[in-house]
Amino acid sequence: MSYTEAQRDALRAAIASGILRVSYDGKNVEYRSMAELKSALNEVESTLARDSGKPQNRRVKIYAEKDL
Repeated sequence: MSYTEAQRDALRAAIASGILRVSYDGKNVEYRSMAELKSALNEVESTLARDSGKPQNRRVKIYAEKDL
């Protein structure tokens, strides 16, 4: 599926405002949770980056606990 920058911007605005309903191009989508909304944004950004030929920036967080 091809996504648009308007969809990406709508998802970002919804996350910033804490709203689970996103509207773009005359369509409304309501997400069940903020995690689902963030997952959708990640999918859209990944697809846009892949379609434009830009490599996707990834963050890796490493957590460790040492029992003494």
